[in-house]
Amino acid sequence: MQDMLKQIIEMDEQARQITDAAQREKANTEKEILQKREDIRTQYLTRARARIEKNRPLEMSAAEKGWQVKEHKYQTLSEQLDQSYASNGDKWVNAIVKNVIGE
Repeated sequence: MQDMLKQIIEMDEQARQITDAAQREKANTEKEILQKREDIRTQYLTRARARIEKNRPLEMSAAEKGWQVKEHKYQTLSEQLDQSYASNGDKWVNAIVKNVIGE
């Protein structure tokens, strides 16, 4: 009887040790996963920032070219409007004055 009781106690102690070891391993694995996740995130952000810096001159150049095209377009349009006003301004002013006065 004593031997059987001793065996039960030993088996219970072994089971507790196995359970404790499994819980420690689970906790360590969770820590490792969190650390690995953070490492991957940091690496990804580092690569993304490097890619952004590498592409910055190209993007700036493309934006500058786009701005120059638009600036040229609006400059041309402004010149056309100025020419139109120079040739037709007096007629437009007279027409507006007549409409306001009611002639």
